[in-house]
Amino acid sequence: MHQDIRWKQRFQNFEKAYLFLKRATERTELDDLQAAGLIQSFEFTFELTWKTLKDYLELMGVPLSFPREVIKHAFQTNLIENGQLWLEMLEHRNELTHTYDEIQTKTAVAKIRDLYFSALKQVYETMKNVP
Repeated sequence: MHQDIRWKQRFQNFEKAYLFLKRATERTELDDLQAAGLIQSFEFTFELTWKTLKDYLELMGVPLSFPREVIKHAFQTNLIENGQLWLEMLEHRNELTHTYDEIQTKTAVAKIRDLYFSALKQVYETMKNVP
């Protein structure tokens, strides 16, 4: 029972982060501070996404500890559609937390808008419909 509640609570936090990121990606023009905020929003949304998947998979009897393991298993069980993109997102998220420059910011904003957000949306829609 506790695990069932845990994944649902984590999903609620993921949903809040996802909806915040959605609003941020809908903005057409971003100044430097807003771009940094978009990137930070992606980072914590990504974190909550894989942890939501982890909690759900644990409820299904699959104990996993690391993001890469969770991503691979979520792909195998069709919770995520593009496993390779998710692994790229993981690597990019890790890079973003350790470095910062203007070119990297512009690249990150473009990838978040053009690729990563749709992957997060797919997981959001999938998990939202889990009973």
